[in-house]
Amino acid sequence: MMRDIESATAIFTGAAGNRLVADVFGDGGPPVLLLHGGGQTRHSWRETSQQLAAAGSVAYALDQRGHGDSEWVADGAYAFPDFAADATVVADALAGRAGRAPVVVGASLGGIAAMLAEGAAAQAGRAPVSAALILVDITPRVDVDGVAKIQGFMRAHAEEGFASITEAADAVAAYLPHRPRPPSHEGLKKNLRLDVDGRWRWHWDPRFLDGPRPVGTGRGQTEAALVDAARRIAVPALLVRGTWSELVTEDHVREFLELVPHAEYMDVAGARHMVAGDRNDRFSAAIMSFLGKLDQRQP
Repeated sequence: MMRDIESATAIFTGAAGNRLVADVFGDGGPPVLLLHGGGQTRHSWRETSQQLAAAGSVAYALDQRGHGDSEWVADGAYAFPDFAADATVVADALAGRAGRAPVVVGASLGGIAAMLAEGAAAQAGRAPVSAALILVDITPRVDVDGVAKIQGFMRAHAEEGFASITEAADAVAAYLPHRPRPPSHEGLKKNLRLDVDGRWRWHWDPRFLDGPRPVGTGRGQTEAALVDAARRIAVPALLVRGTWSELVTEDHVREFLELVPHAEYMDVAGARHMVAGDRNDRFSAAIMSFLGKLDQRQP
């Protein structure tokens, strides 16, 4: 069994001067920036981050704006380009610290942010944001019904919250019946906040979905921008998809591999959209194998 690697805390300043919080695992190795999906927190990467650190990397698991312990931005700016701007700023900060660009691992929202960041850098004629890009169950085009289902679950208890953590766990179990219930609620507790009224609510800003500049702002333009960004990806890339994904179909995978012909692809059996949570063993093995091949390419 791998020994438990303790994390340190790092604070970054986002593109809008917003405070961003990250857990850091490891010390002195090449940086890996991990960007979670919408409605998640940095804690979703804990097991993967520990494996990365054990293999010699430094893993930075970031709470994205409006999520976890990172700041809720004052103007409610949660459109995809806002997350991409933060990803660029943090990746640049890590490159400055380590003397090399980080590998960026982005799940869903995090993957969209990473793709848009790479596209914007290429359009501006600047160096890539990342040394390599790992996209977790996200492609430029996704199933809109799957998006609606996920956001429906997120909205269902956003306002009223839960009377207890057990009630929240029951809601998650009903939504994810394929996933065994954990023996403890400690992991789930990190995705909740206890409000002054005594109710537990998800640890993200409700304006993320329903504010003045929510995540779905300009969806059509964003899709076109993602297709263009994918064509511009020049760094090594890996797409990891859950076999039962609600968002990414096999047609979406084929299109992505046409847009990024040098990309590698891994299908994770037994996983839905939240691949790292559903089958962390297979997910982590896939990215460790990919990173191992990257190391072999180094002079």
